[in-house]
Amino acid sequence: MVSLTNLKLRVLFLSVLCFLSFNSVAQSEGEQIFKSVCAACHSIGEGKLIGPDAKEWMTSERFTSTEDPEGTLIKYVQNPAAFGVIEMPAQALSADEIKAVLNYINEYVPEEKPVAVSSDLSEEEEDNAISNIYIYIIVLLLLIFILTSVKNSLKESLSQPTETVLESVKNYITINRNKIIIGFILFVSIMYLVYNLMMGVGVVEKYQPDQPIAFSHEIHAGLNGVDCNYCHSSAKNSAHSGVPSANVCMNCHAVVKGGDDEAKNEIGKIWKSFGLDIETDDFDWNKVDTYTQTPIEWVRVHNLPDHAYFNHAQHVTVGGLECQQCHGNMQEKTVGQVATAEELNKIDYNIKDGIEFDHPTLTMGWCIDCHRQKEVNMEENDYYTEMHKNLKEKHGTEEGFTVDMIGGLECGKCHY
Repeated sequence: MVSLTNLKLRVLFLSVLCFLSFNSVAQSEGEQIFKSVCAACHSIGEGKLIGPDAKEWMTSERFTSTEDPEGTLIKYVQNPAAFGVIEMPAQALSADEIKAVLNYINEYVPEEKPVAVSSDLSEEEEDNAISNIYIYIIVLLLLIFILTSVKNSLKESLSQPTETVLESVKNYITINRNKIIIGFILFVSIMYLVYNLMMGVGVVEKYQPDQPIAFSHEIHAGLNGVDCNYCHSSAKNSAHSGVPSANVCMNCHAVVKGGDDEAKNEIGKIWKSFGLDIETDDFDWNKVDTYTQTPIEWVRVHNLPDHAYFNHAQHVTVGGLECQQCHGNMQEKTVGQVATAEELNKIDYNIKDGIEFDHPTLTMGWCIDCHRQKEVNMEENDYYTEMHKNLKEKHGTEEGFTVDMIGGLECGKCHY
């Protein structure tokens, strides 16, 4: 029989373990509320998003001018309309929940974001997630053994037969009520897995198909400094960026035939599209119309669903975006590839514009991430002159406007 002292120690250990678990949950309450309620409009220490920076809440004159700034803030969050603010909806939060959010903001330490790190962060995060799962499993098994030991100790003290862990689990499952609970948990788990699987549909990051010609962006855009718009000229004035015709390629490769056999073989495919042999024929621009031309069948890399509309000219010419902000540093790559969100977050242009993507590339969330953060340059863009004037009259502010504030989140703008 296990002594009463050992039983007390086990119960005490279990109580401490449960207390630490509940304490951990309590500590994360403010973070959970901020991320689910506040983060859509407020950042922490990164300046204004849609609303003011959360670090500056308590410094606002609206609250500092009162005898109880924190109490006034609580009332403001619960009913902004009472303070004459209609842009912010009332939040159904208790005073304790708002205080938990303030504690989280005060204790918040931003993660250091490396600007140029070549290591694969996604693999590191995946390894950490797997390690956490192993830790959870070990803790769960430990709890099972402790609970079983405590139960057997109590049974021994009552002169009742004890059970092994497997027997306890088997007996627990045979109870009808527990079957319902276990079935519900399995149902939720399966639905969660199905949800994650469905959310992965259409995610094409790192897609890099083989092309009929091994065109190297690194050699053309990187080493030789060819501007993106030279080959993708329609990106400035049409919805599609387009791919260069063989005529554009021959502007250079009628003369540049490659320095080695591999390069000559690939460039020879361009000549072949004109019905010519790079080794034996000469290219004459005056005879282009007489050549038997066959279009090069490039494989499309970036492809949106049929119900989604995207206009390159609106973003490149009007919005002033650089190609790298959506496509990554193609001057460092070979054939075309869909860049990852992690890669785009390291692009200098995106860092400068305060754009950080939280969703996979080419998904709707990815577009919305940019529209909520990218500030529109209206002062140096005639396209927005009249719109900027109307917005300033409506909102009475000289501050910048992000894309979502000028209709960038309207469904009809991107979907038919």
